[in-house]
Amino acid sequence: MRVLQVKDKYTEKEFLQVAVKLYATEKNWIRPLDKDIQAVFDPVKNKNFKNGEAIRWILKNDDDKSIGRVAAFINHKTSQSYDQPTGGMGFFECVNDQEAAFMLFDTCKAWLEEKGMEAVDGPINFGDRNNWWGLLVDGFYEPNYQMPYNFPYYQELFEAYGFKEYFKQFTYQRPMGSEVDFTPRFYEKAQDTLNNPDYEFRHITKKEFKIAHEYFRQVYNKAWAGHSGVKPMTEQQAKSTFTKLKPIADVRLVWFAFYKGEPVAFFISIPELNQIYKHLNGKWNLFSKLKFLYLLKTGACNKGLGIVFGVTPDHQRKGVEGGLVVSYVKNLAWKKGFQYTDIEMNWIGDFNPKMIRVVEQIGGKVLKTHITYRKLFDETKEFQRAPIL
Repeated sequence: MRVLQVKDKYTEKEFLQVAVKLYATEKNWIRPLDKDIQAVFDPVKNKNFKNGEAIRWILKNDDDKSIGRVAAFINHKTSQSYDQPTGGMGFFECVNDQEAAFMLFDTCKAWLEEKGMEAVDGPINFGDRNNWWGLLVDGFYEPNYQMPYNFPYYQELFEAYGFKEYFKQFTYQRPMGSEVDFTPRFYEKAQDTLNNPDYEFRHITKKEFKIAHEYFRQVYNKAWAGHSGVKPMTEQQAKSTFTKLKPIADVRLVWFAFYKGEPVAFFISIPELNQIYKHLNGKWNLFSKLKFLYLLKTGACNKGLGIVFGVTPDHQRKGVEGGLVVSYVKNLAWKKGFQYTDIEMNWIGDFNPKMIRVVEQIGGKVLKTHITYRKLFDETKEFQRAPIL
């Protein structure tokens, strides 16, 4: 076996094809759009290259057949925020062979050590946590948009190499059309905020979309910035996020809470696009774009995907979370003709018990579990899980 670095169009194409070949008969795997994977490794499209670097490899067997792939990367801004300088690895795919998998892991480890890293997280993304992050270990259903799907045997390969569980992230699911079984205390606190004239709960309007990124940024930076591995969001980053959302967004799924006119919380969902992308075979050409638009406009998506939920610290534990949820279901989700019958709430870490409590209070059940692993290169050092928020 030999490891080949991705350096040209041929090896870049082969990097994509490794997954296509491995999952050829896997009914629940949905091929990601090629352009979405390629964008991660494009310095023009991925802002993380400003403070980081990435590399990719393909694994060939003795018959010159591609049997695996992997990527390694470093964000020099965040890598030093841990006890051990920590890099990342991801986009791992491999046949069920420990020797082959270990060769890919060793290649990542050697490259990261050369760059001064003392640990590696994986499988993760060279970018935001909400995309391509974690190893699926339970709930092998169709993946949500830009969420990992992998074979069950990957868990054994990672743990045999010495990766340890850094944290779990859960995907919760619940029907939208049925009544939500609120606990009395949850509903009571929600009603307190709904009855308070200083609070307003609503989705944004189409005209408002062009400024909604600033609502989002204000809440995000107060609610999330400062947590481990999370940097403050710039206006440009927020605007870019909403620019990307615009072609696919349904404003009815983009909800904010305002206090005296200032944004203090959000619950943002999008149509679950993999219900469409699974029909496009990874392509994004003129024909696939037309097919995408047709399927989107004709209601092919009947599932919503909750992508982010946040409340500023000053308004936590005051019923604002409940106010968002109760206003959403009463004013929208329970209305006749609403096309979204289910919602999946992505990426809720086990280090965030407050968020877990909120989701479970509204009847959410764990559907999928991913694990983010960490491996310390010096195994004599103490391993610590992600801190609880």
